[in-house]
Amino acid sequence: MSDQLIATPAVETDAAPRYLKQVASHLGRKAEVVEEDAGDKPRPPVRDCLLVTGDATLVMRASASDQESHDRVTQVVGSHLERFSQRNELVVAWQQQS
Repeated sequence: MSDQLIATPAVETDAAPRYLKQVASHLGRKAEVVEEDAGDKPRPPVRDCLLVTGDATLVMRASASDQESHDRVTQVVGSHLERFSQRNELVVAWQQQS
């Protein structure tokens, strides 16, 4: 959809699979988390976010149809990852795609 707002950060960490599991599990308390071939995808109320792990990277792809929803999904997912990884001081820097 061309009307979708999309942002993607790639967070370098050797613990990417563990953090993906923690974030998906936590979000799963309030949203359905669907496991897909491409990664785990939490469903509303956090809008749409795909979580994927690489060798030493956790990639997140947030999308929403309006700015308020987009801001909400990036804030929720990003803040949870930063909180779970505070010992490692990970920072999520969302990059808006055009």
